[in-house]
Amino acid sequence: MLPERKQILVVDDEPNLRRVLAAQLSRDGYDVHAAEDGEEGLRILEEHHVDLVITDLRMPKVDGMELLRRALAMDPELPVVMITAHGTVDNAVEALKTGAFDYLTKPFDQAEVRAIVKKALRTRDLAQVEATRPDREGWVARHGIIGESPAILAVHDVLDRVADTKATVLVTGERGTGKELVARALHEGSSRRERPFIKVTCAAVPGELIDSELFGYEKGAFASAVASKPGRFELASGGTLFLDDIGAVPPDVQVKLLRALSENVFERVGGIKTIQADVRVVAATHADLRKDVTAGTFREDLFYRLNVVPIHLPPLREREGDAPLLARHFVGKFAARLGKRVEGFEPEVDRALVTYSWPGNIRELENVIERAVLFCDAPSVRLADLPPEVRGEGEKVAAPAAALSTPVAGDGLKEQVKAATSRLERELIVHALDQTHGNVTHAARLLKISRKGLQLKMKELGLRERDERGDG
Repeated sequence: MLPERKQILVVDDEPNLRRVLAAQLSRDGYDVHAAEDGEEGLRILEEHHVDLVITDLRMPKVDGMELLRRALAMDPELPVVMITAHGTVDNAVEALKTGAFDYLTKPFDQAEVRAIVKKALRTRDLAQVEATRPDREGWVARHGIIGESPAILAVHDVLDRVADTKATVLVTGERGTGKELVARALHEGSSRRERPFIKVTCAAVPGELIDSELFGYEKGAFASAVASKPGRFELASGGTLFLDDIGAVPPDVQVKLLRALSENVFERVGGIKTIQADVRVVAATHADLRKDVTAGTFREDLFYRLNVVPIHLPPLREREGDAPLLARHFVGKFAARLGKRVEGFEPEVDRALVTYSWPGNIRELENVIERAVLFCDAPSVRLADLPPEVRGEGEKVAAPAAALSTPVAGDGLKEQVKAATSRLERELIVHALDQTHGNVTHAARLLKISRKGLQLKMKELGLRERDERGDG
């Protein structure tokens, strides 16, 4: 299939550091874009699909903080890692509170960079199966959650009652149902709304590092601890800490977490000073924690401490009438983003959206509508723009008719699948190039692969001549 190498943008005005970082990341198997200042970095973000940004804080033209704010405005799920010198750690901490994923303090070693990059990309991958926040402009949604089904109205009622309290909340539900939306609604509906909202995806952090991730560490606590670093509890003080995938926290850290929740105190890894933090905790899980308690992998006392206020988010298949509402929102969102004049969808689409079971929930619906708008050539999304399984034609691969033609005599299954895959890839690339008027860079961004990866695939599929049109 199309190449899926992760793309990382490195922004730093020091040429040597930029080269060293880019070289290491390339060796680690990533496609790297490099920029000498924030202004150039923003241009790259507009033209390419980027999975992670690593940027210096202090730069000419557009500094790291401004780049962070504008990058998150383009893509709220984009992880941004800040680079800082020892004397500007306070600025890095402020960046974390603004929405940065993490920071690196100069000098840093390869192992530290590798660990943060893996954690950031893993967090982004997990976010790809969760629901995204609705755009504030153009759509009014109560608590930021779109829906009018009885199940969602019941969630709104709980949010009204508990948002402006310090009660710990446990949000449960399948992946893609919007658990982070509930956590943000609780934060924004409280008196803490002007304070930090800090998220930790526990499943993205290796078990041996979750302690230092949550509670921080002191200089010398372990080999790569060249300086002290605050944990997420400290960063969230006065605000809200969202612990997603809480079931992934290992048992030895659960003890420390229980104390932090009960007494609002903890110690950094390698430290002896007791730190106090005023934090409102919202936890979330798609797993059955009661079963984990029975199995002995999750502490019963921690479960009850988290489950003060339970909120269950129903899957989309149980939210009668909400799928078309959400789809209309996504049509408007992606039409604006892709610069297309597509408004709503035909009645047959409405019926298909209601009938389909949506195993991937809201995130699956969002992805389906993004693709439909991308390839839609009419004023409204049509039934033919949806994948076969959503149209009710079975769980088939969304391939062009030619890819499912009569098998060629003598070809085995492997050969036929390879040929069908090539035809599907060819059609997707041709569509993307037509959509971007032959601009290979912009087509690569739509397909979420690197420009180099797209060029290689075009050459492989005999589409090289299209690249001659250039990127003008």
